Amino acid sequence: MAEHHLTVTRSARYQQLGQPSPQTKRVWFVCHGYGQLAAYFSRHFAFLPEADPATVVIAPEGLSRFYLSGNGGRVGASWMTRDDRLAEIDDHIGFLNQLVDKILAECPAGVHVTVLGFSQGTATVSRWLAQASFRPAHLILWAGGFPDDLAPDSARRLLQGLRLSLVVGTGDEHISRAQAAQQQEHLQQQGATPELLTFVGKHELNRTMLEHLAAVDK
Repeated sequence: MAEHHLTVTRSARYQQLGQPSPQTKRVWFVCHGYGQLAAYFSRHFAFLPEADPATVVIAPEGLSRFYLSGNGGRVGASWMTRDDRLAEIDDHIGFLNQLVDKILAECPAGVHVTVLGFSQGTATVSRWLAQASFRPAHLILWAGGFPDDLAPDSARRLLQGLRLSLVVGTGDEHISRAQAAQQQEHLQQQGATPELLTFVGKHELNRTMLEHLAAVDK
């Protein structure tokens, strides 16, 4: 028995807050965590375009959806699992590259791009940006880590000179402050200069921290 892969066309879903235009100054691409949906995840960022119409938020959704419990009820999405992971990674990178090309084509050249990954989304955005056709002005890895399976040359090329923020809640159930500090040290060894930011909270987004990150991006 031999396993094969067939490339097919399918629909990918994303949420958009704000309208890309020649007046757009800032674009945020935000990737959710395991078991979340972009429609709900994106609501945490609604204040950005509400406060500044020149800001647009794009929240892509993982291509794999599933019931969070049993055979019905709430649905979540995932970026990948360990099964056939390389094919899933390639599919998501292709989706995100196509999406960013579409959005940035509607914005002025040199628009300020912030990329945020939350939890499982941190590995997704890191792998994507290592192969993307553009370079963000700011990368935010929130409650997650930089993948250690990226080729060293690709990782250094992405990280050197990149504004990089690591964010973790003081009561995060999945990543401790010590683990975040280890991640910071590991990234420094790869040529990055990450800042480590903490807030009082758990494995979640935090409005005050998001406001701070948005303010320094202006």
